[in-house]
Amino acid sequence: MIALGSDHGGLALKRHIMDYLDQHQLAYKDYGCYTSDSCDYPDFGRAAAEAVASGECDRGIVVCTTGIGISITANKVKGIRCALCSEPLSAEMTRRHNDANMLALGGALIGPNMADSILNAFLNTEFEGGRHQRRVDKIEP
Repeated sequence: MIALGSDHGGLALKRHIMDYLDQHQLAYKDYGCYTSDSCDYPDFGRAAAEAVASGECDRGIVVCTTGIGISITANKVKGIRCALCSEPLSAEMTRRHNDANMLALGGALIGPNMADSILNAFLNTEFEGGRHQRRVDKIEP
């Protein structure tokens, strides 16, 4: 299960992500927002991150206008490693080397084709473990 969250600035891209997940038959839970009315990204980024941290969801994807604020919010939740990615190589490497469990995207910066490439990399790349596990273990106290 994939946790989703966005503010109004990320809503259009989140809806595109939902279509992508539906096409790939991947289950998700949407933690908001649900309208284009102005709202606060920490409310929805935190809700999605808490779902991942609790084990209710395996991974999460969060979107705000730039992806910056919502990624900072997600990373405040213990156990979350949220990476803000703007191209597929970063998404692949954050899975391989950092075991990132959340992805942040900028709704005003990422178009649908690029989003699909980033999602494909993030969702289909496994953590390499090994020497990288030692480093990931040092992230959380």
